[in-house]
Amino acid sequence: MKLILNENSQMRNLVMVAAVIIILGGIKIATPIIIPFLLAVFIAIICNPLVNVITRCRIPRAIAIFVVLIIAITIGLSITSVIGSSVQQLTSNIGDYQSQIRGHYGDLVVFLSKYNINISSDTLLEYFNPGTAVTMVSSMISSLSGVMANIFLILLTVVFMLFEGDVLPKKLHLMFKDPDFKLAQLDKFLDSVNKYVAIKTLVSIATGITVGLMLFIMDVDFYLLWGLIAFLLNYVPNIGSLIAAVPAVILTTLQLGLPEAGAVAAGYVTINLIMGNVIEPRFMGKGLGLSTLIVFLSLIFWGWLLGLVGMLLAVPLTMIVKIGLETINDQNWMSILISSDVDVKKSSDVEVKNNQEA
Repeated sequence: MKLILNENSQMRNLVMVAAVIIILGGIKIATPIIIPFLLAVFIAIICNPLVNVITRCRIPRAIAIFVVLIIAITIGLSITSVIGSSVQQLTSNIGDYQSQIRGHYGDLVVFLSKYNINISSDTLLEYFNPGTAVTMVSSMISSLSGVMANIFLILLTVVFMLFEGDVLPKKLHLMFKDPDFKLAQLDKFLDSVNKYVAIKTLVSIATGITVGLMLFIMDVDFYLLWGLIAFLLNYVPNIGSLIAAVPAVILTTLQLGLPEAGAVAAGYVTINLIMGNVIEPRFMGKGLGLSTLIVFLSLIFWGWLLGLVGMLLAVPLTMIVKIGLETINDQNWMSILISSDVDVKKSSDVEVKNNQEA
């Protein structure tokens, strides 16, 4: 009898693993459809609280949605305009930067020759080409171009989701067998996502402003561009700010020289350490309940599955998985593993159990 139960358990596990693999393969194939939909869902989640605030002032929901969308579109167009014009100007100035860096490399060649290290400036220019900074920025922007091509579809989906925002909870209440518990989980997810976006946005704004001011003080060209890139890439957990530093450090090397580039690199590292390892984790842990390791691993996984958009949405998507696991008793150990604090997890389980008994 035990042998039969073990075989059934093993077969069930194999079927579950196979199902997960098939689902992931389907998601990978359907990314052109899934990515715009996911962006629309999370944009709607972000905008819905603001729409609700406006409707409380006795303004019709349609007008509130229109106002919120106008604000979002204006911010998006402003950021796109600054980045586009800066990249175009940066591309046109490549020739000037090449002539400047030849002079810097000439000084470096003379310095190295004192230690019997013979290398030509042409060789250095071949390996450290100023076009690298432009290539990195262009690749980051082009990676989002496919998504932005569907911007009309995304905005249209957001509009319909926002119109459903006040009706959806009633539909979910009728759909679930245990509506009180399920809706509590849904509210928990929405609150967690809103807190995550609020915390991440504030930290990203602080990071972008700090980086922009640092580069402005050091008289680095296109400091607005690098500040905006630092703001945007800070939404990518753990490594986003470091990636944003690379093109700015390269440009500083071309424009000002190696000592100034070293100072800029040190400034980026300091800002990233303070924002990413001191301020953000303290508030993020309270708002999400995810361990730092899980956040990093989710960044890798969702980035592989959905590309750059998956990296940007890694934490909210992981929150969906976590809350989904918490509603399945058989997989409760996985939700505990994902959580940042075991004690908090135990207390929440006791609270849910007491609510169910009551």
